[in-house]
Amino acid sequence: MGTLQRLTPRLWWGAVKSSLREFQDKQLTDRAAALTYYSVLAIFPGLIVLVGLFGLLGTPETVSSTLDIVGDLGPRSAVETFQEPLRDLVQNSATAGLALVVGLLGALYSSSSYVGAFMRAANVIYDSEEERPFLKSRPLQIGITVVTLVLVAVILLGLVVSGPVAEAIGAQVGLGDTGVTIWSIVKWPFLLLGVATVFGLLYYLSPDVIHRGILWMVPGALLAVVLWVIASAGFALYVVNFSSYDSTYGSLGGVIVFLVWIWITNLAILLGLVLNAQLERRGISPSEAVARGRTELPEAKRAPIVSAPDEQEEDDRAEEEKPAGPSGSPAT
Repeated sequence: MGTLQRLTPRLWWGAVKSSLREFQDKQLTDRAAALTYYSVLAIFPGLIVLVGLFGLLGTPETVSSTLDIVGDLGPRSAVETFQEPLRDLVQNSATAGLALVVGLLGALYSSSSYVGAFMRAANVIYDSEEERPFLKSRPLQIGITVVTLVLVAVILLGLVVSGPVAEAIGAQVGLGDTGVTIWSIVKWPFLLLGVATVFGLLYYLSPDVIHRGILWMVPGALLAVVLWVIASAGFALYVVNFSSYDSTYGSLGGVIVFLVWIWITNLAILLGLVLNAQLERRGISPSEAVARGRTELPEAKRAPIVSAPDEQEEDDRAEEEKPAGPSGSPAT
């Protein structure tokens, strides 16, 4: 089996170039827009779950702590859109239990719709047909949703609770506020690692293929996290300093900013998956490609093999050196 260590720098560079081509050719910006739609559908029941949890266990300060963490990751105006409604709802804890149950059911249904859309996008990226029966694909879709929601909840809960814990530990060992300062810096790598884990889970389970191994999900997950952080920071900087969303859209400005940020997030996630697909196509030896043969792929449902690595390099070079046709496009 091919390994990541066997990929040469040339193959890595070829995978990156092919990823950019694939991203455009397969119109993944449209796929990201569809995922943004399903993300929005999942937000309202997700907020109901938060309200239920805050009503049972939390306070308005808990709301502020959670939204501050989200605000550090994206545009602040997007967070302010939900801040006041959440605080108002937390004040009424009488129906918190019912809100939690209803919100969980709604979040499970709407989030599974997002996972279903992501599975379809993943099959497009891997050039794979969805052949898993409904009785297998639907439980898998719900299972991915549950695990993803649990991971996200654990990440947020850990970050919210860890602040007071770090403060208490710092007081006990004599560090005082230094412990809180240290944790405020150290917590971000843990957060990004948790986000990368969520991305890797989606990458590994969504497409109907047999992957080369779980470690092949790492490059795309890391790329997606890095792109997401950079894009979020850049977009937040743009919103604060250069945009005029509020003057253009009025009270809807925060919502527009939030939608654009979610779209950028989905773009980063899809690009990471495209990179993984390209790396897997290049991650086998010529002998393995010959041994498997093209006729085995539909039956084995492995990540599609375009060609062996050496042949793939020549294909990339031939594509670049292909003479232009009469209209300026490559001759066929």
